[in-house]
Amino acid sequence: MLCLASISMFAQPAKVSSKANQLAEDIETKMIEWRHDFHENPELSNREFKTAEKIAAHLKSLGFEVQTGVAKTGVVAILKGAKPGPVIGLRADIDALPVTERVELEWKSTTTSNYNGIETGVMHACGHDTHISILMATAEVLSKMKNDLRGTVKFVFQPAEEGPPPGEEGGAKLMVKEGVMKNPDIDVMIGLHINAQTPAGTVSYKPGGTMAAADRWVMKIKGKQSHGSTPWTSIDPVVTAGQIITGMQTVISRNTELTKEAAVLSVGLIRGGVRNNIIPEEVEMIGTIRTLDPEMQKKLHEDFRRVATNIGEAMGAEIDLIIESHVPVTYNNPDLTATLVPFISNAIGAENVYLKKAMTGAEDFSFYANEVPSFFFFVGGCPTDQDPTKAAPHHTPDFYVDDSGMITGVKSMLAATLGYMYK
Repeated sequence: MLCLASISMFAQPAKVSSKANQLAEDIETKMIEWRHDFHENPELSNREFKTAEKIAAHLKSLGFEVQTGVAKTGVVAILKGAKPGPVIGLRADIDALPVTERVELEWKSTTTSNYNGIETGVMHACGHDTHISILMATAEVLSKMKNDLRGTVKFVFQPAEEGPPPGEEGGAKLMVKEGVMKNPDIDVMIGLHINAQTPAGTVSYKPGGTMAAADRWVMKIKGKQSHGSTPWTSIDPVVTAGQIITGMQTVISRNTELTKEAAVLSVGLIRGGVRNNIIPEEVEMIGTIRTLDPEMQKKLHEDFRRVATNIGEAMGAEIDLIIESHVPVTYNNPDLTATLVPFISNAIGAENVYLKKAMTGAEDFSFYANEVPSFFFFVGGCPTDQDPTKAAPHHTPDFYVDDSGMITGVKSMLAATLGYMYK
């Protein structure tokens, strides 16, 4: 009897997994249609009004408990399974970017908007349109498997992953602040991201730190204004900025233990002066810091401040440096990762699942991972007949991910969710 009971316990997850995979394939065409619609009608961060309406309408049609207006335009839905078990959070981000699309598609975005005072196109240039559609499909499949579910699934459709507009709150940080992890309390969180540089049909992941912390820094270099023809009567903030940019390179190359984890210190903006023959009084620089280890992050901040301040003092200028921590490290709980990866491997084939290196890009999924054990993985989006190394990067006008990659995302989400329920 014990042997038969054991066989029954292990047979059930396999049967459930097979059912989930078949339902995923049945919904693939509908999912692709959703993706094309979202892609053709993108909306910027904290302005995803129509996107949220479409998501909410779908979830309500499935009979879920649906909450709208979370963290401004977010949508949260709850599906309670027939049997007791854990509460699993599944997240998709829903915002687009101020990028003008160059990819020629029947469903190309022609949407325009004003971003920071600049007229620009709007495009799903990071694949969030696929994330929305994958999670909507996952929700529909699980709704048809309610009697198989051990526990509760909380679907989190999050706005403003790319960052809220200046002066506004938003994204995962605001979701957490408004209580998305509570009522019912989420036990584990799972998320995914499409990737244009890996082949469709594959999944990649990394235990521990998988995406970097992102810090924003603003430096004001205060000098002394003078006529451009008499630089000796000035304290030149432009030359000082140049010296600081050069000195910054040693913060990474000589002060940071790169064999431990990667780190990046970059300048993204330099602003100063009004005309050719005036040495300005002040120069502003803005940039980013990316780290994958909290201790390295702290040390890099200290080293950067020391180098900039000392160079400024040597040049006779005053340095005002503000470093803002925007997004923490996206951390994959090692135990949870080890639990979920075999289920994904069984669903899509072990040969299609592989370890990856950490990325210096950032993801605000990290705010959820700071609250509960979490797993964030990557789904390939490059067409199988193309070279992934030549694919256009994310956040660019030529960015493209293929529809064929999404079925792998749905199957993986389902496998991870059901696997955790039956583990």
